[in-house]
Formats: sequence, structure tokens, C-alpha cells
Amino acid sequence: MKEECEHIAQIQQEPEPRTPEGCEECLKMGDTWVHLRICLTCGHVGCCDQSKNKHATKHFHSTHHPVIKSFQPGEDWKYCYVDELFAE
Repeated sequence: MKEECEHIAQIQQEPEPRTPEGCEECLKMGDTWVHLRICLTCGHVGCCDQSKNKHATKHFHSTHHPVIKSFQPGEDWKYCYVDELFAE
């Protein structure tokens, strides 16, 4: 695992969440989630890997957008899927 991440360093401005009320796909399905993550490339809001649907990770695999951020109140960490690196 890398100690530094060029993907996180390149983020200049965070996008507006596309569905600020929750996971985009779970809302469409009428399903629930555990925690939320926002894609820092496009603003997609998806559920975490502890949620049964894992929509944030599925979004990465379909789009290759590398960095997410916690969308939970009071949390300010980021994660890069490509480099497998957390940052605060």
C-alpha cells in the first residue's frame, strides 16, 4: 500500500451530492444502508461495504472514479480505491 496518493492530492473541489438524502441506488430500490460514501469525482452517494448492496464500491468498479469520502456527519476521511489508502 502506498503512503501517498496522487488521486486524493488532485481533488480541488468536492462535488455536490447527487442524492443528499441517501444512497442513490438504495433509494430507487426502496432498500436500506448502514453508512454513506460520496464519490469525489461526480457526487454519487452510495452505501458502504458494511451495507448489503455495497453501492459505493460498485460505483468505483463501473466508473473507475478513484476517491470517496465519508458522507456521515462528523466524519472527514477520504479513501482511494486505486491506492487502497485512507486520508484525513
